Amino acid sequence: MRTIGMIGGMSWESTLVYYRIINEAVRERLGGLHSAKSILYSVDFAEIEALQHVGRWDAAQAILVEAARSLVRAGADLVIICTNTMHKLADGVAAGIVVPLLHIADPTADAVLAAGMDTVALLGTRFTMEEEFYRKRLEDRYRLRVLIPDAVQRQTVHNTIYTELCLGRIREGSRQAYLRIIEDLVERGAQGIILGCTEIGLLVRAESCPVPVFDTARIHAEAAVSAALTD
Repeated sequence: MRTIGMIGGMSWESTLVYYRIINEAVRERLGGLHSAKSILYSVDFAEIEALQHVGRWDAAQAILVEAARSLVRAGADLVIICTNTMHKLADGVAAGIVVPLLHIADPTADAVLAAGMDTVALLGTRFTMEEEFYRKRLEDRYRLRVLIPDAVQRQTVHNTIYTELCLGRIREGSRQAYLRIIEDLVERGAQGIILGCTEIGLLVRAESCPVPVFDTARIHAEAAVSAALTD
């Protein structure tokens, strides 16, 4: 078993989910008392969030590169960034380390294609929804058609993530607002919904949605386990 290096804390609410899923997946595959070999570097999300919202991505990348290098020095054989938005910096982080970085969008796209879909909607922070780093990877590498909510809906999704979900606040009103946005995206042709923020799975449940959802936190965590257990 290889050791998984996790860059977490963005937010720690979803990092908890990663840790649980990774260990559950190892136990399911290996049985008995097996658990994952893993190392966690948890950043201070307040510092990262401040840099995000003033466009200081260079400074944020420096923090993540040092986190990744620390994980490698501690013995990590592969690294994951436990958040979607910070994959804006994935190429820079990958270039700064000598072990593989498992990009969150790749196993997500694989899951969408395995489900026989070619059109999906993407929910996440406004950075993830509006910028090209995530959507273009899905479109160019996997030939997926990616829909996003309208401007007002995007602001609702973004604000809920930062002012509620990242703080552990799960509100029924926000759940209903998300479901209305999802229904609108389905009417526009979405065959499935990518929960492109690792906190959204805390709010939106698959059984409440009219089409399949792809929870990126679960998909990414399980992909990390597959990589760790592959010779």
